[in-house]
Amino acid sequence: MLFTISTTHQPATDLGYLLYKHPERAQTFDISSGKAHVFYPEASAQKCTAAMVLEMDTVKLVRGSQHARRESWTLGQYVNDRPYVASSFLSVAFREVFGSAMGGNCKERPGLAETPIPLEVHLSAVPCPGDGSLIAQLFEPLGYAVEATRLALDPAFPEWGESAYFAVTLTGEQCVADMLSHIYVLAPVLDGDKHYWVGEDEVEKLLRHGEGWLEGHPRLEYITRRYLKYQRGLAADALEELAGDDEDDEGVEDDIRADAHAPAAETPEKKVALNTLRLQAVEDVLVKSGARTVLDLGCGEGKLLKRLRARPQFEKIMGVDVAHRELERAARKLKLAEWPDFQDERVVLRQSSLLYRDRRLEGFDAAVLVEVIEHMDLPKLATLEGTVFEHARPSMVVVTTPNREFNAQYENLNAGHMRHQDHRFEWSREEFAAWADGVAQRNGYRVAYRGIGEKVEGVGTPTQMAVFKVAEEDANE
Repeated sequence: MLFTISTTHQPATDLGYLLYKHPERAQTFDISSGKAHVFYPEASAQKCTAAMVLEMDTVKLVRGSQHARRESWTLGQYVNDRPYVASSFLSVAFREVFGSAMGGNCKERPGLAETPIPLEVHLSAVPCPGDGSLIAQLFEPLGYAVEATRLALDPAFPEWGESAYFAVTLTGEQCVADMLSHIYVLAPVLDGDKHYWVGEDEVEKLLRHGEGWLEGHPRLEYITRRYLKYQRGLAADALEELAGDDEDDEGVEDDIRADAHAPAAETPEKKVALNTLRLQAVEDVLVKSGARTVLDLGCGEGKLLKRLRARPQFEKIMGVDVAHRELERAARKLKLAEWPDFQDERVVLRQSSLLYRDRRLEGFDAAVLVEVIEHMDLPKLATLEGTVFEHARPSMVVVTTPNREFNAQYENLNAGHMRHQDHRFEWSREEFAAWADGVAQRNGYRVAYRGIGEKVEGVGTPTQMAVFKVAEEDANE
């Protein structure tokens, strides 16, 4: 895979400062997929060109690779297009070889690093579905002139026809850091694959390298979903971040100012997301209970915390999660700068496990577990019961969980499968009631049930909710 970047900015050799690579020296870098060779085919005051050649080690790629083991034919893990095309491997090489340049830093030429200069970028082989028009759709909105030429499968055998690859040249005035970020994000989008595990850290990378340009791109959703390999949860998180939190906060507060019991406007064409209905139902229960202090156990990224903070009724709201990364995301969305050192006057985040007694969880009016219990192994529910209902012992506990009986209503859910790959179990309404009745009886609570979402005769609603309240005799002691 060959990548070149040229400029006619005067003096053109300043490109070496921006890339942190000296024009008079060829360099080789060990990267996770092989080696990257960087050199300058031309370097004069009038024009300077830097080139990077990726030399892929196919054996190194196969060792320990989950992706390689999924190849459809025996030699597919060794015989493929990976060494020759722009892909996520190119993005990894950018990060490892041009990391300082991508940060927009340049000690020798600080002003130049922030200045758009004339650039011409060439990618020797770019995979692209269809007729190649997607390349222009992705890069032209960013200010590039795009030239994409389809490559033959083999020039020596024209009868074999054309390939699915294009030689691409991009020209325009750009900051070098911006140009590198554009290709870092869009090369894997065009390739349509990621050759390593795609998790929440990939959302962070997308947001960081897409800052300042991705949120306004006309193909925002396509880029986001394809970059994250169509993982719906991750894509939804990224799109929510890119949409901006301020607008979301306003919407929540507007909903709260409105009469919570007023009939909703008839908008049959717009279906409300189940998660929104779930959070609204939990919020309504907490508001009507008169609770002043609330524990959100397994708070995740803090969506419920954000809704509760907009309610003056709640004087203290604590979000608890075992995953530090989730708490970092919650802090960002709630604008708790410098978390964990800084905490809001009313909203506090704590890292803790529901499998161990934590005295910081005691003394709250209410606690909620929204879609939490199904992520735990069944034997561990007894420990959770002791932690929450015996030791923390809030006056009210709200628990929601999927209703397994409703799964048959989902066309894309195969029989016997659960709604999420991390679910350890999903209960029927009878099974959930049997567990909740036992918890209430053993710990001096009474429990009531309700459904959340569209009700279907015979199977109930997609989400089931149990509301536990300390029994009257216990409350009066």
